[in-house]
Amino acid sequence: MATSFTYGARSGGQLPEALVRFITEEQLKGFGDPANVIIHPEIDARLKKGYDKEVFQAKPKQTEIVSTLGLFELPYIVFVGYEDGSGLDGIRRAAAAAAKALKSIRVKHAEVLLQSTILNVAITEKGADAVAQALTEGLVLALHDRKPLKKDQTDRFALEEITFKPEAGFDEKHGNKQVWELGINRGKIITDGVGYARDLTNLPGNDLTPERLAFHAEELANSLDLEIEVIDEWTATEQRMGGLLSVGQGSINPPRMIVIHYKGASDSSETLGLIGKGITFDTGGISLKKAPGMEEMISDMGGAAAVLGAVKALAELKAEVNIVAVIPTAENMPSDRAFKPGDVIRTMSGYTVEIVNTDAEGRLVLADGLTTAIRRGATKLIDVATLTGAVMVALGYEATGAVTNNDSLMEEVKRASEQTGERVWQLPAYAEFKNNLKSDAADLKNSGSRYGGASAGGLFIGHFAEGLPWVHLDIGGTAWLEASRGWEPKGATGVMVRTLVELASTKK
Repeated sequence: MATSFTYGARSGGQLPEALVRFITEEQLKGFGDPANVIIHPEIDARLKKGYDKEVFQAKPKQTEIVSTLGLFELPYIVFVGYEDGSGLDGIRRAAAAAAKALKSIRVKHAEVLLQSTILNVAITEKGADAVAQALTEGLVLALHDRKPLKKDQTDRFALEEITFKPEAGFDEKHGNKQVWELGINRGKIITDGVGYARDLTNLPGNDLTPERLAFHAEELANSLDLEIEVIDEWTATEQRMGGLLSVGQGSINPPRMIVIHYKGASDSSETLGLIGKGITFDTGGISLKKAPGMEEMISDMGGAAAVLGAVKALAELKAEVNIVAVIPTAENMPSDRAFKPGDVIRTMSGYTVEIVNTDAEGRLVLADGLTTAIRRGATKLIDVATLTGAVMVALGYEATGAVTNNDSLMEEVKRASEQTGERVWQLPAYAEFKNNLKSDAADLKNSGSRYGGASAGGLFIGHFAEGLPWVHLDIGGTAWLEASRGWEPKGATGVMVRTLVELASTKK
C-alpha cells in the first residue's frame, strides 16, 4: 500500500496516532524549564531527564518515542535528532529515522511538524519544494523492505498516511501549499522509481532471467507509452554483438539487448545514453566465484534496475530530456558452451578482446551496450554497473566510484549526487591503468593487474565511448547492503536512480 501525503493544518476527521518532531541537541537542552513549556511540563521533564542520563541526546538518526498517556492530544510523540546545517541530506536521514520509529510502534497515520527553526536554512538555500521532496524520500524509502516470497504475507506493515503540519509561524516565506505539494509529488514519483529498481534487483535468479528482465522492461515501456526494442540472440548475432553473446553463451537462458527511447525534448539535438549492466546472475563463468556470498549475485543487474527506475521516474515527471536507455542482459554460467580464458572475441564496435578472466564479464556486455547507445543517437553516455570488487576495497559500501573522460559531465553528476545524498567519488583515469589492459592477442584484454582494478575496469568501458562525453558509475559496493542504513534497506538499494533523475531533469 502506497503512503498518501497531505499538507496543511488538521481539519477534523480522525486524529493521527503520532506526532513527529525534529529536535536539535541545543533545543533539547532547554527542555524541562517551567518557564518555557515545549510540549507539556511532564513530557518535557521526561525528555530532559533522558538527555541528562545520556539516553537521548538528539544526535542525528537518534529517536525517542514518548507515550503521552493523555497529556497530549496524540498517543505518541516521536522525537528525532537533527543536526543544524546538515541540509537536505540531514532532513532525509531524519525522516528515515522517523519512519523506522513509526514502524516500530506500527503507526498507520502520523503527523510531521514543520518547524521554521529546523527547516528555515534548508528552505532558504534549496527551496521548500526540495525540502518537501527530501522529507518524502526519507519517509518512503526507509519503509521499503524486500518482499519475501513467503506463504504467509499477513505481517506486512504499511504507513498509510502522513500529514505535513506547519507550526505557528511557518508562513508563506517557507513555501505555500502548492509548492509543498509539488515537492511531495516529485518525491513520491522518484521513490516509486527507486522502489521499482529495488524490487527488480531483489528477484531471485530463477525468476529474473534475461528474457524475464526484457519482459519487465516491455511492461514498463508499454505502461509509459515508450518505444522499446528487445534484441534477441539471433538479431544480436546479425549485429555482431560479440561481447554480449560471449558472456551469455554458457547459459540455457539466452541474452538480450534492451533499448528504450524517451523523447521529452523534441527541439534538442542532445540525447543522454544510460547504459545499465544487466547480468541477471553471475557465477563468474569458467573463472568460478567462491560459493560463500554467491547468492548475492542476483544483484549483478543493479545497474540495469537503476536505469529502468530512472526512466520510469523521468517519464512520469515528463522531464524535458531525450534518453536512450540500453540494457545488455545475460546470465554468466559455466558449461561446455561457456566462453573461457584465452578466447578472443570481437565486440560490436569491431575491437577485439582477449578473455583472461570470465568473471570480468560486465565490461564486455557494456562495451556492446555503449556501441548500441551511440548507434541509436546518444550524444553523451553514463553507464551504471556493479562492475568490480576493487571499488569496495577503495570505497567500501560508502560511495559509488566514478571514472570519466569528461570533467564537465563529471561535475554535473557530482552536483546531482550531492543533491540526492548518493555519494559519488571520482577515481583516477591515468593512462597507466589502461596500459595494463594491453594484449598480445587482441586490441584489449578484459582484465589486468588487481591493483587499480576499479579504474582499469572503468577505462575498459570508456574505450568504447568513441570520444563522446562519458561517465562510468561503479555501484559494486552500494547496490546491495548486508544491513540497513538510513533510507537504504538490507538487500537491494536502488542506488543511482535518484542521481540519474536529478541529473537528467535539472535545467542546465
